[in-house]
Amino acid sequence: ALDIPVEFVEKNVKLRGKLHHITEKGLEVEHIPISIPFITSIQRKWQSKGLLLVRLAGVELAPSGTAWLQQELKPKQTIWFQLLGREDLALECLVLVNKGRFLSMCLNEEILRQGLGRTARIEGLHHDSRMYWKIHKRLLRAELKALKKNKGIWKEESYSERIRDRISNNKFVQTLKQFVSWLRSSIQR
Repeated sequence: ALDIPVEFVEKNVKLRGKLHHITEKGLEVEHIPISIPFITSIQRKWQSKGLLLVRLAGVELAPSGTAWLQQELKPKQTIWFQLLGREDLALECLVLVNKGRFLSMCLNEEILRQGLGRTARIEGLHHDSRMYWKIHKRLLRAELKALKKNKGIWKEESYSERIRDRISNNKFVQTLKQFVSWLRSSIQR
């Protein structure tokens, strides 16, 4: 991540990469340089052989979100990632995956739309910038869809589940259960 020029991050350049691993820290991606004769010679100067750690900007992943990514994305799959910021050794990005010839899906939005994470601050972008609010608004809309449809982490328990939990967690009921189990063990002796 430190090999990528600051100008690329500042200009929010979109890069292409090949997915290697999905961890709780983010996506490990191998950058695939775009081959343009003059630019390729410049790229070789900063191109490293290591993997880039790409995080979904503006998304706080739930454990189910990581599992969904591992199921949805295939190793060696090509992804596009738009640089929004850099924090330590990780790149904060909007990650796009091709779905068919002309369609692409923004993973950041899809995770939130499925209720597999929460909207978070977009690290690396100034919170007073126009781009920050444009992206943040898109992410909040996606999260709101999951909330309205009770998906993922926003799924509410049914009325009967709530009543059952309240009854089983009630002190009197717990004491009664203990008494019954003591009574059973006393009778069996």
